[in-house]
Amino acid sequence: MTFDKVKKLLADQLNIDAGKITENSKVIDDLGADSLDVVEMLMTLEDEFNVTVTDEESVNLKTVGDIVKLIDSKTKK
Repeated sequence: MTFDKVKKLLADQLNIDAGKITENSKVIDDLGADSLDVVEMLMTLEDEFNVTVTDEESVNLKTVGDIVKLIDSKTKK
């Protein structure tokens, strides 16, 4: 469920086909996001899932799967 929500948010923000997004997709290399896209994405995810992503955590978010794991770890507490 988290993956589907993250996938939709990324597809909408980056204006790409959601079908091209997998958990292994690299946000910058595969999905074409730039640094501003990443900041906007993190802000949207924080609002949508009511979580806070620290700067230290954001550095490790390379793939869509990384994002899903982080959100799941923060929302399942």
